[in-house]
Amino acid sequence: MSHDLSVRADADSPPASLGRSTAHGEPFGEAMKVWTRVAALSFGGPAGQIAVMHRIIVEEKKWIGENRFLQALNYCTLLPGPEAQQLATYIGWLMHRTRGGLFAGTLFVLPGLLSIMALSWIYVLLGKLTIVEGLFFGLKAAVLVIVIEAVLRVGKRALRNNVLVALAALSFIAIFFYDVPFPIIVLGAGLIGYAGGVAGYRPLLAGGGHGKVGARQVVDRDSLLGEETPEHARPNLRWSLSIAAVFLALWLVPVALLYVGLGGGNVFSQIAVFFSKMAIVTFGGAYAVLAYVAQQAVEHYHWVTPSEMLDGLGLAETTPGPLIMVTQFVGFLAAWREPGSLPPLLAATLGGLLTTWVTFVPCFLWIFFGAPFVEALRANRALGAALGAITAAVVGVILNLAVWFALHVLFAKLVPTPFLGASVLVPFLASVDWPSLILAAAAAVAIFRFRLGMIPVLLASALAGMAYHLAIGLV
Repeated sequence: MSHDLSVRADADSPPASLGRSTAHGEPFGEAMKVWTRVAALSFGGPAGQIAVMHRIIVEEKKWIGENRFLQALNYCTLLPGPEAQQLATYIGWLMHRTRGGLFAGTLFVLPGLLSIMALSWIYVLLGKLTIVEGLFFGLKAAVLVIVIEAVLRVGKRALRNNVLVALAALSFIAIFFYDVPFPIIVLGAGLIGYAGGVAGYRPLLAGGGHGKVGARQVVDRDSLLGEETPEHARPNLRWSLSIAAVFLALWLVPVALLYVGLGGGNVFSQIAVFFSKMAIVTFGGAYAVLAYVAQQAVEHYHWVTPSEMLDGLGLAETTPGPLIMVTQFVGFLAAWREPGSLPPLLAATLGGLLTTWVTFVPCFLWIFFGAPFVEALRANRALGAALGAITAAVVGVILNLAVWFALHVLFAKLVPTPFLGASVLVPFLASVDWPSLILAAAAAVAIFRFRLGMIPVLLASALAGMAYHLAIGLV
């Protein structure tokens, strides 16, 4: 065993960290106030959330420097799951050890969990009211434009040469025309990137990673944490294996109990197994995750309709917290429709909470187990090339999501049509939904021409949708 991975049993090892003070002097209670503020302001998807964290944690509080922040961000980008929540967990752990990571990561999720749950209740209990229908009608049109904007934003960063463009195109063709599962696309892209990295193929070595995040540079030596790696953050194989065992049990034991106790056909077992698989394979950010969830939840499990999937994304876009909280809405509706012997609202609430549990517990596992080894990962060129290839493929997946949303938002009738050995949904042009098209066009002008923020556009679209539905209700 190498020196770096040696088992340390001294007083500074992580198991003894929960009650000890930290060398940087930032009290744990004050840090929790800061993380509460970060969570409350975490609107705008992953990019907006990371920007908020950078402004507060690096520029304002100066807990860590720019290089350490980007190092943590690059590691979180390598992981499946929501990178912004994992970044909060990482920095919380770096500052205040295990309890710091737990509190920071949990606080980051909590506002979204409560908001989505309350709105889900309103959705199933009051969704047929004219004003609520109008709200979601307006949100759908704006969400469509936001997803298109995400394709352009991620593509601009990720597709730096023709090889990466080709990977994105192949990814789109595979998932849109041939329904190739998202995990296979990720695996294939990762293997191509890794092989290219090992071979030193320059176009693949150019992909992935992040540039400078903020406008102001804070060097590591001027931060509270300084340049040195804290004692608790150094590799400790025994601690890594112990924490992995704890979080694996928290994650998989409930899944196993549900599967054995209720059977594989029960909706709670299906939720637990499906979203556990999602937690392992969903690289590339929230929009890539949504493409996979939409493909499975709509077409395979029939838990939600395409329209409801859009409604859920609208809820997640307008509430604080990770965008992946839309999965809670999917789990909520799945259990609402198949409550078994439980009251539907209780079953739906449990389904939403179960979805959130199996989605986010693995995030803590990835951080606590792997963060001490982040330097080795960051220095590995082959892994960096794999990340770049996966990110390129994800652009194609997000484009598929945008096209899928556009077809279902803008057209009332889609016709399955054979094409090159595949069956493709082609819109019946006479079924175009003109109000949705006009509202989406207005949202596109607001975002692309006038550079308005996501939240103002969503709110304006929601108000326009409510006004339209109230108007046609009076006719």
